[in-house]
Amino acid sequence: MEKLPGVFPSKKKDGSLYFRSSITYKNKHISLGSFSSAENAHKGYLEAKELLTNPNFHIENHNKNYILSFSKWVSLINFRDNAVYCKTPIYLKKNFFLYYYTKELQYKFDVDDLFYYSKHSLQKRGGHLFVAEYGMQINILSRYGIKNFAVENRDYRFVNGDHTDLRYRNIEVINKYYGVCQQLERGIFRYVTKIHVNGDYRVGVYATETEAAVAYNKAVDFLLTQGIQKNFQKNYILELNEIEYAALYNKVRISKKIKFFSNNK
Repeated sequence: MEKLPGVFPSKKKDGSLYFRSSITYKNKHISLGSFSSAENAHKGYLEAKELLTNPNFHIENHNKNYILSFSKWVSLINFRDNAVYCKTPIYLKKNFFLYYYTKELQYKFDVDDLFYYSKHSLQKRGGHLFVAEYGMQINILSRYGIKNFAVENRDYRFVNGDHTDLRYRNIEVINKYYGVCQQLERGIFRYVTKIHVNGDYRVGVYATETEAAVAYNKAVDFLLTQGIQKNFQKNYILELNEIEYAALYNKVRISKKIKFFSNNK
């Protein structure tokens, strides 16, 4: 049987035969996937060749009748148009890129994030976007300094209202610390600190976000010394050195309700 271009037979661990397909274009060797038959593998090769050489093929033209996956189409067309090959379904625009989660749903990212998302595939669960890294699910909002369990329009917001626009300029972090919430009281911004232990307990109200964050840490420390069994996340405050942190830690006051709660448990 004559060898078909772009087709390479291989065997699974159980000895069954399958076929891999690949193509080389502009000195770039690109794997196209695995197929059950040599004929389909060859069709995948021919389809890739057409995508890479024919500018009339567009991402939106993909449908279920084609051999190659939608994700592979995006990667190939991006390589054709922008001379950059990404294994993930990315298409470069001027100063940003589109990540095609599906044909109908694209996310916008800054070009500075291109390397990261060319190596990490977006996944979604419970409405939250994440990537898999070292066996863990990493919420991509954490890349913007947004904490887990943050609430949209309270702790952060999309400036233009577009949830698919994940460029840095479109994400405003309102409350960047655990337990801290900004509130406007009589025309002045204050920072309210709360801690959750079988319900929310108010730690105090503070003039600055930093004071509020340190107060949260102080409340955590107090509760832990009283035997409260909970895996609290503490705030890490970059703008303070060790001496400044210690001074502020000693200065801030926490609510007596915290002490009353712990002493009665």
